[in-house]
Amino acid sequence: MISFLEALYLNPLLLSAVIAGLASSVVSGIIGSYVVVKRIVFISGSISHSVLGGIGFCLWLERAKGITWISPLEGALLSGILSALIIGWIHLYYRQREDSVIAALWSIGMAIGILFISQTPGFNVELTNFLIGNILWVSKTDLYILFALDLFILLCVACMHKRFLAICFDDEQAALQGLKVKALYLFLLVLIAVSIVLLIQVVGIILVMTMLTIPAAIANLFTSCLSFVMAWAVFISCLLCFSGTALAYHLDWPAGATIALLAGIAYVATLIAQKFLK
Repeated sequence: MISFLEALYLNPLLLSAVIAGLASSVVSGIIGSYVVVKRIVFISGSISHSVLGGIGFCLWLERAKGITWISPLEGALLSGILSALIIGWIHLYYRQREDSVIAALWSIGMAIGILFISQTPGFNVELTNFLIGNILWVSKTDLYILFALDLFILLCVACMHKRFLAICFDDEQAALQGLKVKALYLFLLVLIAVSIVLLIQVVGIILVMTMLTIPAAIANLFTSCLSFVMAWAVFISCLLCFSGTALAYHLDWPAGATIALLAGIAYVATLIAQKFLK
């Protein structure tokens, strides 16, 4: 651990990676708690995979057409928000075959991304980073974007937490209280989409649901109070990101996969320990 701390001091790239991981952990702990309590992991998974369409399109614009004013990260953000709104609308107004339609949109987003990537010249190292994560790839510009999105989400949650709490536990009661349940639900999905884009920088599209849901799921095993779940989820997510990055540094493993592996092991170990301690 001492050598890792020394490396943080000497290596700006490693320090940026840890900062990015901690910044995304704050959001994943908070928004992931809503996802776990609301039981919309499947919907969140569909949003996370749909962003590949925006990433592939922006990479194609950059490499094939020379258009650089929109980055793949911004493309991921736009496609994630659009997917969240479409999936939310389907959930609210098309419940009969909701799972099938959401799965279809999941596939469409992935297919669009793959088609554009296949037409993109050159070797797509950026695509690999988006798929499996490369926290060392985070630039100063990416950090500024991460902090801006962090601030946006935290302000939204601070203002809307009681309303989100109402729709997470009882939609009908919230409607009786005069809350605009449908609008709040769509807005919550938009915040989830933004959080997913933040986490893609750390663990990639394939493993993003691990960091969005597992810290909150672990916290939820010990308390049912949503505020405490959020606080513990943020702490657990920060711990997983820091320790996962340190372990990846020492073992020369991919950081995103190492963080996700630690998260999965922590969840299984917590379930086993809780069962034997009862």
